[in-house]
Amino acid sequence: MAPHPVVQAIIDLSAGAIGGAACVFSGQPLDTAKVKMQTFPALYRSFIHCIVSTYKHVGLRGLYQGTSPALMANIAENSVLFMSYGFCQQIIRITAGLHNEAVLSDVQKACAGSVASIFSSLVLCPTELVKCRLQAMYEMEASGKIAKTENTVWSVVKSIIRNEGPLGFFQGLTTTIAREVPGYFCFFGAYELCRTGFADYMKCDKDDIGMAPIVFSGGFGGACLWLVVYPMDCVKSRIQVMSMMGKQAGFFKTFMTIARSEGVRALYSGLTPTMVRTFPANGALFLGYEVSRKLMMKQFDS
Repeated sequence: MAPHPVVQAIIDLSAGAIGGAACVFSGQPLDTAKVKMQTFPALYRSFIHCIVSTYKHVGLRGLYQGTSPALMANIAENSVLFMSYGFCQQIIRITAGLHNEAVLSDVQKACAGSVASIFSSLVLCPTELVKCRLQAMYEMEASGKIAKTENTVWSVVKSIIRNEGPLGFFQGLTTTIAREVPGYFCFFGAYELCRTGFADYMKCDKDDIGMAPIVFSGGFGGACLWLVVYPMDCVKSRIQVMSMMGKQAGFFKTFMTIARSEGVRALYSGLTPTMVRTFPANGALFLGYEVSRKLMMKQFDS
């Protein structure tokens, strides 16, 4: 028997929050390197150089800059994402004329994840804006683009409210949605496809494939997401960080400016740490989600 829709939504939301927290703790230093390289591609030769340089100038703390907003961003994003994912799967069942507990195909699940990402973008954008600014604060100050300031979550939040107003928290929202919709189609599609492959090979149900295949499937889904959307993420980071200096151009203009003045390669700055990070981080995300969801569903069943 399926849980009541409200109970199911709470289970999905809670499991998404647990997965989001696991994702941050397993990949934050590499995410910091990614944002720094996206925003200041000329400063760093490689992601190793970026990590070593950050550690030398700011210490270990520098690699974990933005962890608090990253934690808030990932918990908020994945709570809403996985709750919406469950809801969107029900919408697809209704649209396709299927019964409430029908098993969807991998492509149908990918579509549900893609639509769900629109809702999670609204929650993700403000927290990711604060995270990106904190991560690139040292470079912004060192290059003289902004005056030296207190480098805390609260100081960044106050600065946005004072200089840009409440709408300032949604700098880069269009780019975030443009990134998330195709990205999460690939993310959920690749994840489910990979789990199906493991289940067929092991001749068992997708929910019983074990921890290692779940971690690999999550990492594979994350790798597919980033390979497809990375240039859009680069533009988003640039808009969000550089908007500290004042109003920035929109997505298309920023994209063309980077491509013309710095070359297409600049749109892929920071891809290496992203790909290195994606397997542990997204593996941890899906492992946290699947295991906690299974435990909560068992509690309901009993």
